[in-house]
Amino acid sequence: MIEYSDDFCNLMLKYNKIHNITGAKTKQQIEENIEDSLYPLKYLHVNRLKKAIDIGTGAGFPGLILAMKLKDTHFSLFEPIAKKSAFLHLAKSTFNLQNVDIITKRVEEFPAFKADLITSRAVTRTQTLLELCKNFISQKSIVLLYKGSSVQDEIDKSVNHEIYGRGNRNYLILRNLNDN
Repeated sequence: MIEYSDDFCNLMLKYNKIHNITGAKTKQQIEENIEDSLYPLKYLHVNRLKKAIDIGTGAGFPGLILAMKLKDTHFSLFEPIAKKSAFLHLAKSTFNLQNVDIITKRVEEFPAFKADLITSRAVTRTQTLLELCKNFISQKSIVLLYKGSSVQDEIDKSVNHEIYGRGNRNYLILRNLNDN
């Protein structure tokens, strides 16, 4: 888990009662989302990750949770919905997360930079997402997508990829994508 797991759960439960930013309504459901966010780290070389972006961070899954765990990686969290972005700002402040920037815009509206890690959960189909973030991808970038059962239908088989399944979740990892 993460260092502030209990405090994060309590903060989210309190905020969510008023603003309804996530379907996770119990501590157990939030903890399951935290675990889901962290699970694929075992398949990455996290010590090599200096810059990361998370597209459509929502209530913080996975981007904010990854930032809490990977303190040496700088995360730019893209969340265009104001009430969700406000929660991310509150969490950043509450937990003094110096490695986090919250951007209340869509990723394609922001000046691009090359990221070592690009993550997203439940935003859009894989090819659409890759197109949206193409200017953030370098030859060394790792793209980690949290997908459902249709992951096989969404992936171009010629792309260097790995899929790890856990329950109903599939973690799609793309590596060695061409420079754009």
